[in-house]
Amino acid sequence: MTLLSVRKLTAAYGKEPVLSDVAIDVARGGVTAVLGANGAGKTTLLRAISGLVARRGEIAFDGTRIDAMAPENIARLGLAHVPDGRGTFASLTTEENLRLGAYTRRPGADVERDFGRVYHYFPRLAERRRQQAGTLSGGEQQMLAIGRALMLGPKLLVLDEPSFGLAPLVIGEIFGILRRLHTEHETGVLLVEQNAHLALELADRAYLLETGRVVSAGTPHDLRSDETIRRAYLGD
Repeated sequence: MTLLSVRKLTAAYGKEPVLSDVAIDVARGGVTAVLGANGAGKTTLLRAISGLVARRGEIAFDGTRIDAMAPENIARLGLAHVPDGRGTFASLTTEENLRLGAYTRRPGADVERDFGRVYHYFPRLAERRRQQAGTLSGGEQQMLAIGRALMLGPKLLVLDEPSFGLAPLVIGEIFGILRRLHTEHETGVLLVEQNAHLALELADRAYLLETGRVVSAGTPHDLRSDETIRRAYLGD
């Protein structure tokens, strides 16, 4: 069953087109990866889905059309966007950042339960709950960004380059947690990731973007079996 459906999507910054006639799907509880070179339009695709750039086309999330909605209303439906650059509030504590993630929800037992869940997945955040976010390491800030998104209680996590700038050990830890979220809670994931090997290990479906268009789509096996894609994106 489809959780997110994108059809005939175009997006631009001013008069400069970035995406043209893009179509992708994310299955309910599925993991979809979007691959492509720098400048291919991957970040713009995520921003268009979340309502952060001007766009045209059809975007349906959990059975509701969202292509005319404001970002805050899209978030209320359960779509949580973790942007590139992490976007933590440096002067606030770890716990204050997490509490901001639940801004669309009513205070109560469910929110407190999700605090426990975030601290279960990211015990380092529990240790640093009263520490200013700006003093956390890069890996801890990425964990905080994902944790804040989880506080929304999302049906879909939209992640933009979660491994960027991180040490291999930390990357492995974060992707292990994403895998657990997917398998234990059936949280859907839409992932943009430069590390194609990592993305295809996690995903059950993948798309390749070039100059704002989808040029290939299929299972990770399908993309790995394409010799051109292997050479260009997988280094084989």
